[in-house]
Amino acid sequence: MSFRVEEKLYINNNCLTEFRQWLVAQKVSTLYPKRKIRSIYFDNNTSQVFSDSEEGCVPRKKIRLRNYPDHKNTKVFMETKISSIEGRFKKKEIISNEEKNKKLNYGIFDNYYGLCKPNLIVEYNREYFNVNNVRLTIDTSINYSNYQNSSFRVKDEQIIVELKPAVNTSFDFLINKFPFQRIRFSKYCNAYKSLFY
Repeated sequence: MSFRVEEKLYINNNCLTEFRQWLVAQKVSTLYPKRKIRSIYFDNNTSQVFSDSEEGCVPRKKIRLRNYPDHKNTKVFMETKISSIEGRFKKKEIISNEEKNKKLNYGIFDNYYGLCKPNLIVEYNREYFNVNNVRLTIDTSINYSNYQNSSFRVKDEQIIVELKPAVNTSFDFLINKFPFQRIRFSKYCNAYKSLFY
């Protein structure tokens, strides 16, 4: 489990080109090739994961299976993102296809939320950069689908830019180096509201 710092930036769709030009001016470097991400999220029968995330409760979790469908890396990852008073953490482990199928068929038992079953899928393209010694990702082509009926998709037109600095990075440094509006954004919550509201 590793402590994480994350900030999300608001970049208007119409300003993405200008934002990319700003990145070039900052001597941006590419960390990894662009790739598609597919996450299957889990929730309990009262949708408590969604409610806790919407309300910003702590502690709270997000539980998902993640893979990279168009990539040569065929591994499946079981991920749990935890927000607590102490900070944010992420637990991540590689699981077998057999274990993945078991979780999809029977659910995942969580000690906080109880039995959680797959309810929705989030897919998007992610680009990875290093800017001013801070990892920055750009997520585009975001799509949401119901796990039970994945042929029905909802497209999210938003662009999500995330900063993932080292834990000891000062807030003043981030404000000075990345002078953009901060937002609170959850793909899981947006997907849930798009699909189930």
